[in-house]
Amino acid sequence: MSSRKLANDDPDLKLTPETTKQLPVLYSFRRCPYAMRARLALSVSEQTCELREIVLRDKHEIFLALSPKGTVPVLHLTDGRVLEESLDVMHWALNQYDPESWLDPEEGDAAAMADLISINDGAFKSALDRYKYANRYEDADPLAERQKASEFLANLDARLSITPFLFGGSFSLADAAILPFVRQFANVDRSWFDSEPWTYLANWLDSNLNRPRFLSIMKKYKPWSPEDDTVYFP
Repeated sequence: MSSRKLANDDPDLKLTPETTKQLPVLYSFRRCPYAMRARLALSVSEQTCELREIVLRDKHEIFLALSPKGTVPVLHLTDGRVLEESLDVMHWALNQYDPESWLDPEEGDAAAMADLISINDGAFKSALDRYKYANRYEDADPLAERQKASEFLANLDARLSITPFLFGGSFSLADAAILPFVRQFANVDRSWFDSEPWTYLANWLDSNLNRPRFLSIMKKYKPWSPEDDTVYFP
């Protein structure tokens, strides 16, 4: 897959208050797994944007006016479009520039990645929420939900026993989209997670969480206010 960076590729572009009008604006929350995967794609695609860190319990009215549903990530593009879904942000960024071929995996194809991500975002995420936040769901049995989620994780472990990444020998869109949610699951009870026979999954998780790119997208920022200086990402 050949790709070309279509935005922010002017070497003479100086990041000043005036030129920020030429940049997309990303509303994000550091610990949200959906926002994490969006930031991963923006980072690898080198799509510079203005970062606005949102406090989910106290959302700014400017953010809510742009995206009334009030969830992150939200990417406000320079042409006025508003992307309110993390996968839309990922695809937008990678369609601008995909230097590591995240959209073109060594094994499988875009449809196969979409299918795996759909399971992650559907059945697995539902079980994860009821495991981690059982008190928010009436009659939720966290151990039963953990077992449901474990079926997906066992499937990932089986895949990773064959190749080092989910779709071959290199990191792909699927790895980036699923990694933050496995991280969230593991952190609910890391001792229990580590006791499970998911050797390949645990190695994949830990190695990718410690890569420079993931560490860079987890930098802490203070909550955004319109009076603040502009923060650029990546």
